[in-house]
Amino acid sequence: MYPNEFRYTKEHEWIRVEGGEALVGITDFAQKQLGDIIYVELPEVGKKLGVHDSLGTIESVKSVSDVFAPVAGEVIAVNGELGQAADLVNKDPHGKGWIVRLRLSDAAAAGSLMSASEYEKYLEGLEA
Repeated sequence: MYPNEFRYTKEHEWIRVEGGEALVGITDFAQKQLGDIIYVELPEVGKKLGVHDSLGTIESVKSVSDVFAPVAGEVIAVNGELGQAADLVNKDPHGKGWIVRLRLSDAAAAGSLMSASEYEKYLEGLEA
């Protein structure tokens, strides 16, 4: 169900590493838990993030939730489409609903995150 080329956090963020850069978003599980997303607060390009720093918030009809950086890096791009269509996170969380692109401080750090199969097992534990 979850893309194998991604890595995952226990806070339900995903990361797809592409060389020294990575896309970051929230998982399908997270967007389902949030419900209809109405606003995504994006960080400034150039912002430096440490592991688990808040990179912005997602507002849904149910709540407002922080999105955390799965790895350290510098924000080099944000998904500007989310300003007009925050529901892209609901419709395509692992594709067009990405949130930021980071220049990684340490590309190997993503290897410590969960694989798709590990994340799916983690979710089974939450739903039990």
